[in-house]
Amino acid sequence: MNITRKADLVTVEGPEDYFTGKATITGQFKRDEPSRLTGAIVHFEPGARTAWHTHPMGQTLIVTEGVGWTQIDGGGKYEFFAGDQLWCPADKKHWHGATPHAGMTHIALQETLDGRNVTWMEKVTDEEYLAPVMKD
Repeated sequence: MNITRKADLVTVEGPEDYFTGKATITGQFKRDEPSRLTGAIVHFEPGARTAWHTHPMGQTLIVTEGVGWTQIDGGGKYEFFAGDQLWCPADKKHWHGATPHAGMTHIALQETLDGRNVTWMEKVTDEEYLAPVMKD
């Protein structure tokens, strides 16, 4: 068993190339083969969001705090809340982040394929980010 204590988790700023606004990434990990699991805890300040991106094996988000928005390219934008779990299928271009008025934290889990767990793309525009939220 390998235990990483909370006090030992490293927090880094979300790279400006991949995030708009302030986001922090804590406890980023990659498991040894044969596992393909990678993950981290990501916190978004109000207004912060990822760039468009894909994951070769899909991505699970477990929302632990706050309120956020997400969108798959070509689809509507949806709101989610603490306690919700999101699944984005493999290779679907998407983004996620906080709303303008509330921060959001999630645990992000994804797998690697051929050594890659994410492909980053262009930033989400303000127009895309501020588009109306879809109703369930």
